[in-house]
Amino acid sequence: MNMQAILKQAQNMQKDMMKAKEEIDNKVFVGESSFVKVEVKGTKEILSVKINKQEAIDTDEIEMLEDMIQVAINSAFKQIDKLTEEKMGKFGNIPGLF
Repeated sequence: MNMQAILKQAQNMQKDMMKAKEEIDNKVFVGESSFVKVEVKGTKEILSVKINKQEAIDTDEIEMLEDMIQVAINSAFKQIDKLTEEKMGKFGNIPGLF
């Protein structure tokens, strides 16, 4: 294989990686826990936190609500990590790439 073919292959791989990363970054992931729902972009930017208003929340339950929000956010983050591994794992573990 000549150097020009290797360079072309590397450029194509870079384009594929950037396309996969852009797809992940622009996807919205939803994490849910009991009556809490969060929406997070693939960049791990939180877009919204929704609390089911039909559930009455006493001030005594604030700690439980905080825990539910944390669970919902972590659920969305796990979805992002899973999709990132699925899409980017095929490119190998190249340090400093993302």
